[in-house]
Amino acid sequence: MSTGEGKFAIKKEKTATIKLEYQNYIEKTPYQPEALFKHAASNDDATMDKWRDTWVNQFKKNKEIFGELSEMGIGKLHGRLKYKPALIAGSGPSLKNNVEELKNRPRGIALISCLHNFHFFEDNGVEVDYYVTMDAGPVTIEEVSEGGKLSPDEYWEKTKGKTLLAYVGSHPELLKKWKGEILFFNAPMTRADMEQDMEAVEKFHTYVSPGGNVLGACLYIAKAIMGANPIAFIGADFSFGYDKRFHSWDSKYDEEVGDVQWTTDVFGNRVFTWPSYHGFKCFFDYVAMTVPGLYINCSEGGTLGAYQQGNIMQIKQMDLVNFFQMYELCELVVEQCKNPKIEQTKVLLF
Repeated sequence: MSTGEGKFAIKKEKTATIKLEYQNYIEKTPYQPEALFKHAASNDDATMDKWRDTWVNQFKKNKEIFGELSEMGIGKLHGRLKYKPALIAGSGPSLKNNVEELKNRPRGIALISCLHNFHFFEDNGVEVDYYVTMDAGPVTIEEVSEGGKLSPDEYWEKTKGKTLLAYVGSHPELLKKWKGEILFFNAPMTRADMEQDMEAVEKFHTYVSPGGNVLGACLYIAKAIMGANPIAFIGADFSFGYDKRFHSWDSKYDEEVGDVQWTTDVFGNRVFTWPSYHGFKCFFDYVAMTVPGLYINCSEGGTLGAYQQGNIMQIKQMDLVNFFQMYELCELVVEQCKNPKIEQTKVLLF
């Protein structure tokens, strides 16, 4: 499902801003949904072998620190966004293009973000309703502040009043540093032996099926747990930007990128990505093809829903400002409604 492989070196150059147009829509992916899921899940066994002991041991440690994690479960949020839209934020390079719109987004549109974005959103004054963490390694601790303008301690202070939705096997030091509310979730295991090891720690069956990535956890929480619809993606690039960067801030991941493959973005341009992130993109395309709902990609870049033949119609491509306008049109006639006897300029929507 990739179209080529290679390596590239980072080269900083000044580039001109041009307006790109989204590709045409195609009826479905060139691949069967089952093939997309199989590709996305191809590394599951290797991942479980690598992280098995870490997940179990950190689950135990977190239970020692916080008590029964199931009593602090995200089930408390069930139905919280039913009949409402939600934004879910990945950490792709396109995120920086939507900062102003996010700061002034319409009230009532929730924002659920990968924790990696914490420093970026804090630096730019973006209010986030829920942060999500799923990775178990210590890298998640440094990522909270990496590329930010403040010191790590200053960012941890800013977690006061914020809500973190955390996998039970998250790194204990990360959770200890968080000063706001923490709600936990578990994740299903595809192997019975692994499931038994986790159950031996605590029976906790509020599951989130993430597709192996944190944005996938954001999607499941927003849609399946909280009931949101439509779901709008931002920062869901799953590829390097045209400036060969993987995030909207300076990151160690841009220094030595290693093996990459090229693929097609939503504008029909050739972009580079890592095979693992291409697998994540396949997971989201699979969900859009098989799970009822309205999915809108407001990333304004990246590869979500994109193929050489076009963008799949199951994921609508839309600029974020246009997504917000759908919920704000009534504001154009607000004065006519409040003051019907006062003469004013005519405003008709159609």
